[in-house]
Amino acid sequence: QVQLVESGGGLVQAGGSLRLACAASGRTFSDYTMGWFRQAPGKEREFVAAISWSGGITGYRGSVQGRFTISRDNAKNTVYLQMNSLKPEDTGVYYCATGLVEVTASPAEYTYWGQGTQVTVSS
Repeated sequence: QVQLVESGGGLVQAGGSLRLACAASGRTFSDYTMGWFRQAPGKEREFVAAISWSGGITGYRGSVQGRFTISRDNAKNTVYLQMNSLKPEDTGVYYCATGLVEVTASPAEYTYWGQGTQVTVSS
């Protein structure tokens, strides 16, 4: 079992920045791929970014490429999502997820999920 707790969400103006964090506990964090997903009201959950267990492989949604950066600190059992140049369309609940998988954009491949943190970007 793995428990995930997200933090760092909030309200920010367009063009601003936020850094999300996801703290993991339970099984060996360093074995797991970590992903970030988001869900806007009335829309399906969508992939944002993912990072391999070693941090050597990352993947991003096209619309966030160059603005968002995913990273991890295995010593702290924490994964981060640095979000810059935020846009109103980035608004949503951001979820952290993990699984014993390769880096993938498919939410079905991830086994454990956090409760989410709200990000609101005003125009």
